[in-house]
Amino acid sequence: MRGLSGGPAPVSRQDRGGQGRLQSRLLTVTATLTNEQWGRESNVRDRGQAMRNAQSKEQTDLFGSGTNGGFSSMAGDRRGTVAFSLLKKIRGKSPAIRAIQFLGFLTVPEGKKAGKPLKLANFQRSFIKGTFSKNVMVGVLSIGRGNAKTALSAGLALAELVGALQERPQPKREIILAARNRDQAKTAFNFLLGFIEGMAEPDQAHFTIRRGSKLEVEFEGNGGGLARVIAADGKSVLGGAPTLAIMDERAAWEREKGDSLENAILSGLGKRDGRALIISTSAPDDTNTFSRWMDEPPPGTFVQEHRPPMGLPADDLESLLIANPGAAEGIGSTADWLVSQARRAIARGGSALSSFRNLNRNERTSTEDRSQLVTVDEWMSAEVAPDELPAREGPCILGIDLGGSRSMSAAAFYWPDTGRLEALGTFPALPGLTDRGASDGVSDRYLQMHERGELSVMGENTVPPGPWLAEIVRQLDGVTPVCIVGDRFRHAEFVEAMQAAGLSRVPFIWRGFGWKDSAEDIERFRRALFDGEVKVAPSMLLRFAFADAITLVDPAGNHKLAKGRSLGRIDAAAATVVAVAQGARMKAAPQRKGRAIWA
Repeated sequence: MRGLSGGPAPVSRQDRGGQGRLQSRLLTVTATLTNEQWGRESNVRDRGQAMRNAQSKEQTDLFGSGTNGGFSSMAGDRRGTVAFSLLKKIRGKSPAIRAIQFLGFLTVPEGKKAGKPLKLANFQRSFIKGTFSKNVMVGVLSIGRGNAKTALSAGLALAELVGALQERPQPKREIILAARNRDQAKTAFNFLLGFIEGMAEPDQAHFTIRRGSKLEVEFEGNGGGLARVIAADGKSVLGGAPTLAIMDERAAWEREKGDSLENAILSGLGKRDGRALIISTSAPDDTNTFSRWMDEPPPGTFVQEHRPPMGLPADDLESLLIANPGAAEGIGSTADWLVSQARRAIARGGSALSSFRNLNRNERTSTEDRSQLVTVDEWMSAEVAPDELPAREGPCILGIDLGGSRSMSAAAFYWPDTGRLEALGTFPALPGLTDRGASDGVSDRYLQMHERGELSVMGENTVPPGPWLAEIVRQLDGVTPVCIVGDRFRHAEFVEAMQAAGLSRVPFIWRGFGWKDSAEDIERFRRALFDGEVKVAPSMLLRFAFADAITLVDPAGNHKLAKGRSLGRIDAAAATVVAVAQGARMKAAPQRKGRAIWA
């Protein structure tokens, strides 16, 4: 497995209110939550009707009589709750500890460990503790597919439904389980039923289950509660004030309807000091609402993200376990299965590989094959060890992407005779690399590139074109490039920069970044890469640039370069594409023959 020496260690990230990022290590304990459908369609209501009738006379409502029993003013007196055995076992004071205790009293309904007590994994405990901390209103969890997200949501919904999270819970609690569509909503509902059916029959008697047009579970006793399931793609009419709202697979919700439902849910939380849990596999890009929850968490938000750094092989085990902590803890897919699936996806390539990276590695990668310039794995096929890098022999082509005040300026050196490629990037000095990395959502990535000698700073608010180009050429140790290739949009600045750098006699080849020129350059670049005509030492700058680079396609099938992330930095990729494409044109051009000299 290959990695960048000196690169970032893959870690999960936990934020509280957007203040600070804590690196967490992988935890290895045995756990029993799985992500299969546990619920069976049994009629709990009919089975326990006689028991509820017998108990109703002993329960009190808010006015002292009836079936909705509340607490008396006497300390430790729980009228209407004694018959529900699980509540008597909870001794914790904080909502987090009480939730963990309650879930530990549930049983696994199906599978190899059916009937055994449920054991939470440490990453699940961490999320519960963070989400149910004081002053936290929203808990956000991003994790790979198959790590029991929906099962955990259903268990917490059940805890709130029966009033287990507080010593003195609110009466008539309302729980919302929101999913992207009705099928996903049924999955969450079946998890909830599975937990209930694992209880003793006297405890089951407190629940009324409705499976018609509405998917609801009602709990009698301890003040009463109602859990209902809604779909984000339907005409969900949301009223009331939930005490707990869970938004499952939020990244997959339809944008307009999903955002509208989310806003309605969040606006109702304040009425009863409610909490929201937003749980999902990663969205494909930064513009998704779920991505913004992690990148720009408002005050009162706890974020736990299990996303490895981009630019690693799909079958890299360490980073796979970052995205799938359940694999090391007995939940979902095993590590061996994940590696084998990754290699199968690599072999298939295209959308299969993109989908695996998004769903199983929890990366922000578009699942549309046509939107990728090259996959990360395809790019990494060009990487060689530094001592195996071809020599600087033959003509050198300099590809340039000149940035503005907020952009990176990038240069790519390409020797078509040997296939050697090098690249450098430069930012303005203001803001600093630390602040720039934070605003771009890449943590200390720019600092690491700087330490590796791949990224520099020059100027204050903008990179001065002339001094920058002169410094770039100095990196060639006296070799003058045979030509410079760049965007014709910055024509005037390039001419002045070349004069200032003493390169006025070097031919400049103007290329556009629109459909016409880009389509040819992208095709030539891809062909050279796939044919093994590009060799580069492991480069953080280039790995992340190509991870963020996509192509837009017009109706005629022409491609042009674009960003896959709104904050992505693809400047080094753009410079590389034009340099390699020009090298391919030079190699393909017919060689001039010398004129015959007649005596």
